[in-house]
Amino acid sequence: MQQTKTMDYNAPSEVKEIEVVNTLELEERAGQIVPHGGFHYMSGGSGDEFTLRKNIESFNYKGILPRVLADVEHPDSSTSILGHDIRAPFIMAPIAAHGLAHQSKEAGTARGVAEFGTIMSISAYSGAKFEEIEEGLNGSPRWFQIYMSKDDEINKAIVDEAKADGATAIILTADSTLSGNREKDIRNKFVYPFGMPIVSRYLTGTGEKMSLNNIYAQSKQKISPQDVTFLSDYSGLPIFVKGIQAPEDAIIAIEAGASGIWVSNHGGRQLDGAPGSFETLEVIAEAVQGRVPIVFDSGIRRGEHIFKALASGADVVAIGRPALYGLALGGWKGVKSVFDYFDKDLKRVMQLAGTQTVEDIKNTTLFKNN
Repeated sequence: MQQTKTMDYNAPSEVKEIEVVNTLELEERAGQIVPHGGFHYMSGGSGDEFTLRKNIESFNYKGILPRVLADVEHPDSSTSILGHDIRAPFIMAPIAAHGLAHQSKEAGTARGVAEFGTIMSISAYSGAKFEEIEEGLNGSPRWFQIYMSKDDEINKAIVDEAKADGATAIILTADSTLSGNREKDIRNKFVYPFGMPIVSRYLTGTGEKMSLNNIYAQSKQKISPQDVTFLSDYSGLPIFVKGIQAPEDAIIAIEAGASGIWVSNHGGRQLDGAPGSFETLEVIAEAVQGRVPIVFDSGIRRGEHIFKALASGADVVAIGRPALYGLALGGWKGVKSVFDYFDKDLKRVMQLAGTQTVEDIKNTTLFKNN
């Protein structure tokens, strides 16, 4: 697989399987080998990082009741979403600039995701071209996440390219019309060390040596229900609206033509002081009432977290930072190691909770922790 070394940014390049005792430890290990600015960009949140911490802590507010005499052995974690059969109820979240973690960039992540057997979400802010990512995917399913241009003709061209590449759904990220107050990036004077070929057509530059604030400023800030309708009508693909934290917004999105709701607070990187993403999931699921599938992200670190999200209304969850840390530590093999860990850990929880299938998890009632 092609690896690209940027002159003044020396990302890791090793490819190996990694030991994953838990994914929380991967952050510290990755921080020891990823260049300082790039690591803080990946790991940091906005403001005081209250919401970043809350994303993980909020899972502790609900508990899973152990069940016995449940006649469960070898739980089956496979599921399907929008016609895709996947090995486990989790996919890769769309994240910008994987080249900050590893020289193989998104191609490395894509291969790890494909080898595991689930869906890759490709960010418009990818540091790799579609054809480079395809080297890793090798025909495996992929969704495309768009940050919209202010020019709809450019948006059409990007959607056309994503469809030609094989995208089977479009993810509209609606919660990032400007950058959150990411103080670590400001302090580090962080700029991307490489370009962004997919969105370079609407940037004044390639993306290289540009800050996130600068890039966001050149994308569309005024996101409305009409944008959901436009993307749905033009692409003919299912549209997920990503960044939903309020049930009212989920209803608006569905009425505008969304085929899926993506519950997320952007990993605690946008509005600090917002609730943990898990805290909002159940009320959003109640508002959606099963009309469209729900993807959940932000804070997934353990099998228990996946189980609780599914039991609270998600159809699948999306893995973000842990996969990037795995990429940094072991390239595509490290990504697969992380996904294998999540599958093994989820099956352990399923066994102890007396659930044989993903559908059983979804029918599980959690209890409130004091």
